[in-house]
Amino acid sequence: MPVAVVTGSSSGIGFATANRLAEQGYSIVLHGSRNLAGLQAAAKLIKPKLVSGASILCVAADISCKYSCGDLVKTCFNWNPRIDLWVNNAGADVLTGEAKLASFESKLQRLWEVDVLGTIRLSRMVADRMQQTEYSCAIPSIINISWDQASLGMEGEPGQLFCTIKSAVAAFTASLALSVGSKVRVNAVAPGWIQTSWGQESANTYWSERAISESALQRWGKPEDVAQTIAWLASSAASFVSGQCVQVNGGRRFYGK
Repeated sequence: MPVAVVTGSSSGIGFATANRLAEQGYSIVLHGSRNLAGLQAAAKLIKPKLVSGASILCVAADISCKYSCGDLVKTCFNWNPRIDLWVNNAGADVLTGEAKLASFESKLQRLWEVDVLGTIRLSRMVADRMQQTEYSCAIPSIINISWDQASLGMEGEPGQLFCTIKSAVAAFTASLALSVGSKVRVNAVAPGWIQTSWGQESANTYWSERAISESALQRWGKPEDVAQTIAWLASSAASFVSGQCVQVNGGRRFYGK
């Protein structure tokens, strides 16, 4: 029975990913930080999707804290010493709620602590554990979350923030893949315009029109689109894929109409 850990799985891409993996026969570790009610609700929705013999665990941890990262990894590997897939999906939300009113430097610091340092710490600890574990079949995988515009740049404060942060994640992913060699596959997924809670709030605005116009498929992406790509990257069908950053953006055209 394969085992997957998905950080930030209370909602959005993380929830869709955990749900998809459950349908494919994984036992699942769901992770959240502050949205504990959302974490419990996610577990309630995913539990019926588990195949016979699979199980689910909910863990709360603040991945901006190095000690919490260590505790999270320890808890997951104590629950099951053979984890086949670790998805570093958790990221700081600086676009909605009170956080969107914070200063640029505060937003950048928060993103750095969660999206970059959190991803790096967890990936390194998990890779060490995976390399020490015997796997009978498939090579275990770590999958991180980047952004399709990170290497292109985007105007405005959001572009300055997320291009900087997600470029760091992509660069680290490629470097870790080379570091672990044949023992662990490490890849990143770079979503484009995905209609998570922010996209839903912006559905009738300039951003919605831009999201649709910049996709060759002429639509918003859905969390499930990203989840299916992650599930493929973790599968044996992608056994010769490592160190890559796979874009999920509907065929981005780079410039809108």
